Amino acid sequence: MPVANADTTGSAISLRAASMTYESGLRALEPIDIDIAAGEFVSIVGPSGCGKSTLLRIVARLLRPSSGTCERSGDSVAAFVFQEPALLPWLNVAKNAELLMELEGVPAEQRKLRAADVLRIVGLSGFEREYPHRLSGGMRMRLSLARAVALAPRLLLLDEPLAAVDELTREVLQDELLQMWSDAGFTALFVTHNVQEAVYLSSRVLVMSERPGSLMAAIDVPFAYPRTPELRGTAEFAQLTSTISRMLRARSGA
Repeated sequence: MPVANADTTGSAISLRAASMTYESGLRALEPIDIDIAAGEFVSIVGPSGCGKSTLLRIVARLLRPSSGTCERSGDSVAAFVFQEPALLPWLNVAKNAELLMELEGVPAEQRKLRAADVLRIVGLSGFEREYPHRLSGGMRMRLSLARAVALAPRLLLLDEPLAAVDELTREVLQDELLQMWSDAGFTALFVTHNVQEAVYLSSRVLVMSERPGSLMAAIDVPFAYPRTPELRGTAEFAQLTSTISRMLRARSGA
């Protein structure tokens, strides 16, 4: 089944024998080989401390691998979404949404148009003049996602961005994220501990071992896009999430 938005002409991300050992001697990642196609939505799951976030930071160029290489396609403007929204409290919603674009030198009128569009998608139209402390946790995360997507990245890197919100809000945000991905066509690399979330969002799920992290499996997700909440209630969805969960438990000794 073809992946929505995938550009089969080349890889957006290519890792070859990429590993990470910190100066303390801690081995975070064993050599890893991964190719992610342009427009693909890929999630990474694994035990706590297995190097998922380290791998994401290598792709973001926030860390250099100790050995091996990490290549990104030449035009891949990247945006990073952290677990905490990291909003500026002295800026209102509209100005927070424009922040990354302003730092990149996007003209003011274009910033306003893009910000208004993404705020509409995430349900924050009408809140433009509010400040972060007046928003709920889910609304702050919506704003964080909107700020990143407004930059029009070709690559969106997400480090457990939905972990701190309640289950219902999390499911709504998953659908909003998929809508933004479908509309914009960026490549997404998403770190999560939640196997159901990984399966619901992704075209592929990368399963990592305990530290030092290695790639245990790359699981193709067979469900077509667009995805709807009803998918979570199907036997096929439950079977795939159970298979990945068993794989993680087997390697962790649980």
